[in-house]
Amino acid sequence: MSEQSPAEDTREGYTDALPEYAERVLGVAERIPPGRVMTYGDVAEWLEEGGPRQVGRVMALYGGAVPWWRVVRADGVLLPGHELRALGHYREEGTPLKEAGRSTEGHLPRLDMRRARWDGGAVADGHT
Repeated sequence: MSEQSPAEDTREGYTDALPEYAERVLGVAERIPPGRVMTYGDVAEWLEEGGPRQVGRVMALYGGAVPWWRVVRADGVLLPGHELRALGHYREEGTPLKEAGRSTEGHLPRLDMRRARWDGGAVADGHT
């Protein structure tokens, strides 16, 4: 997601207005299990369409109705502007984190991508 606020509307309220690609991206975000994450690039690769920027744009515009905190940057840095909200979700779900070092701005942890990254297996029924 970009630095824009996640949309607060419910997904059902504007489903008819969503582009097909956005529906597919949001569908992947909904499949990511609690405590796990996929990068923007992972989602695009899984869909075999678009790229990280396109996924990020979809999440910025429509992601508020799905677990947006589970679609992340590849470097594990928390979403700028939404760090504390995301951190609350990660802690609640038990998502693996790397504690911040003294030199880290704001002393916020990062996601432990090696342990938190989900490959889309098992729960992702229907993938072609």
